[in-house]
Amino acid sequence: MKHLKFFIFLCILTFTVSCGQQIRFIQYKVQKGETFSEIAQKLDMKAHYLIRLNPGIDSSPKPNSYIVVPEKNLKIFNQKRKEKPEIVIESVVDSLNVDDNEKVLDKFVLYKVKKGDTFYNLNKTLEVTRGELLLLNPELSEGLKLGMILKIKEIPVEVVSEEIFYDDYIKFDKALKVALLLPFRADKYKSDSLTLKDIFIRNAILVNIATDFYLGAEVAVDSLRGKGVDIELNVFDTGDRKGNELRKIISEENLNSNDVVIGPLYSEELQTVAASVNIPIVFPVYSKNQSEFSSSNIVKTSPDKKVFREELERYILENFDGGNIIIVSDDALENLQTSRFMRNSLEAMSDTISKTIHILSPKEGFIEKSRFLQILKPNTKNWVVLATDNNVIVSDVVNSLISLPEETPVKVFTFDKGEVYDNIDNGKLAKIGFTYVSDDFVDESSLSSRIFRQQYLKKNKALPSFYATKGFDITYDILVRLASGNNLKSTLDEGMSMRVETKFDYRNSENIAENKGLFIVEYNKDLTLKRLK
Repeated sequence: MKHLKFFIFLCILTFTVSCGQQIRFIQYKVQKGETFSEIAQKLDMKAHYLIRLNPGIDSSPKPNSYIVVPEKNLKIFNQKRKEKPEIVIESVVDSLNVDDNEKVLDKFVLYKVKKGDTFYNLNKTLEVTRGELLLLNPELSEGLKLGMILKIKEIPVEVVSEEIFYDDYIKFDKALKVALLLPFRADKYKSDSLTLKDIFIRNAILVNIATDFYLGAEVAVDSLRGKGVDIELNVFDTGDRKGNELRKIISEENLNSNDVVIGPLYSEELQTVAASVNIPIVFPVYSKNQSEFSSSNIVKTSPDKKVFREELERYILENFDGGNIIIVSDDALENLQTSRFMRNSLEAMSDTISKTIHILSPKEGFIEKSRFLQILKPNTKNWVVLATDNNVIVSDVVNSLISLPEETPVKVFTFDKGEVYDNIDNGKLAKIGFTYVSDDFVDESSLSSRIFRQQYLKKNKALPSFYATKGFDITYDILVRLASGNNLKSTLDEGMSMRVETKFDYRNSENIAENKGLFIVEYNKDLTLKRLK
């Protein structure tokens, strides 16, 4: 009887999941002091479901941050509430005429200037700079005046998200067999002629990546085993790139007996394995050669570089509402072409942007500050996109922009945050609101991050590295989808997922499953990082 009840429960759960995947979601702004339980009660939904929709967020989300909620629940709540956004000073409403009230009240937080107000105390009390005030209130160029109504900041618009989240579901009594192919190079350590330098320095980078990835994958397997999934994990050492270990594995092992193969790390080796099996094979790292993959059973877990640029273009189109856009390039033909392609793409999609976009490239190896000043305008948005990884140019641009007056606000973007930015002081990057596209984002205070760190620390007596976390994220995401009992490709089409630090979104892939999950990340003034998207 117990088994019958459990079977009925699973059937109901399966039906609920399949229906739930058609729900539309919307962003909800967290109020000060709100917990997931309070928000769930407000929206008339179960707290555990709300937590599952936001796996990377702590049970007490930060004020003014955004979480995902069902659109239907939020609309019902708003209909019941029927109230306007909070205004800083209530008497402001009485000071506006009817037209202003319609246009401004719903879009901005407002403030009425009192006797004794200065830009300094407004900055302290309202956390807004003089430059930000001038941007929204050009009339302030003549100074503060008693009774003046100021726009302080825009009220974020609750945007409906078309993203559908994959709902983890584990089929009862599901068993999986997994092959993990990584270059541990164990045979190299058997030689008596190897010195400590050979083992720990020359082979360190690749071996550490392989080892850390494996340790993270182990934690993922342990986690799923704890949820009832019977997993047989077979680990193979692909050895040296020039050796015969991989060929031996292909010829001697029946890789097709597995449900999935994760690895190898080299693009050419992965294509060799993909051609010899008819099961899914997961490429767990990024390679500039991955655009050449042609086998339909390959799953690319790292987005192509062009996807980074496209994601930044989408963000600009959604958020830029007037001002200047400057794309900075270097003399390299590839970067010049990328800059022109980006300009043409933005111009084609927006009539507003087509009149305000410029490309700056160096003269005699650098870009003088005066060339920026010819384009940048006070009291308006100035967005600068760095489409170069040239150390000298990036450094010159940053130093030029941080010294601009407050009346000329500037924000700097890049779609490829390479090592060049590691050499720039974070304080400078924060001052210009440095924003970039990333395929990882870690919120160390989130519940999922804390649980993973605890599990990893308990098992390995050390904190997880970047590749250990990737090993967990990739392995867990692939295996939990397979644990549903459905075809992996079909689950990849069902929706995106968020793990510890990685977003997986394979939807709209054609021949090969390609992850297009990316984050937009911004430097805060206090040097912390904020996820914008």
